[in-house]
Amino acid sequence: MFPLLDRNVAPALTAPIPLKNRDRPTDRGAVGTVPAMASDPKIEHLAKVRMFSALNKKELSLVSKASDVVKVGAGTQIVTEGTVGHEFYLITHGTAEVKRGGRKVATLAPGDYFGEMAILDRGPRSATVVAASDMELIVIGQREFLGVLEQVPAVTHKLLVSMAARHREADTRALSY
Repeated sequence: MFPLLDRNVAPALTAPIPLKNRDRPTDRGAVGTVPAMASDPKIEHLAKVRMFSALNKKELSLVSKASDVVKVGAGTQIVTEGTVGHEFYLITHGTAEVKRGGRKVATLAPGDYFGEMAILDRGPRSATVVAASDMELIVIGQREFLGVLEQVPAVTHKLLVSMAARHREADTRALSY
C-alpha cells in the first residue's frame, strides 16, 4: 500500500519484509501489522481525531479500511525533518518525541497525530518524530487516502473545514507569543 516509514531514515530501517503483499522498511521486527479485530477499533480512534471528527460512521469506515495498524519499537525514527512525507500517523499507544533542528519541541501521546499535511501534498516534514517508547500507530498512506476522497467527495469538504479551523487556531497561538 505505502512505505511505512520515511524513506530517508537510518540505514537500519531499510531491510524490507512483506506486509499485506508489499515490502515495507523495518528495523528487524520492531514494525509489523497488527491483525484486525472483528469490530474495528480504528474507527473509534479515528473519530476522536479532529480532522476526521465530522465524518459519519460510513466515511470513517472507509478511512479505517485505508489504514494499517503498526507497531514500532522505542528509538525508531518514524519521520525525518526535511524529507518528503507520504503518511499520516495517529498514536494509539506509547509516546514520541518531536524534534526540530535536533532540539526536542514536544512530546506526543495517545490521541496525538502528525503527518496530516503529508497525505495531501507530499511536502517536506517539518520535524523529526522518534518513538520514546514502544508504540502502536494507525498509519494512512497518501495514495489510499486520496482514493477515499475520490470515492466520497463530501469527505473532502469536511476535511477542509476541519483543517482550516486547526490552521486558524495555530495562527492565533503564534500571534499570541
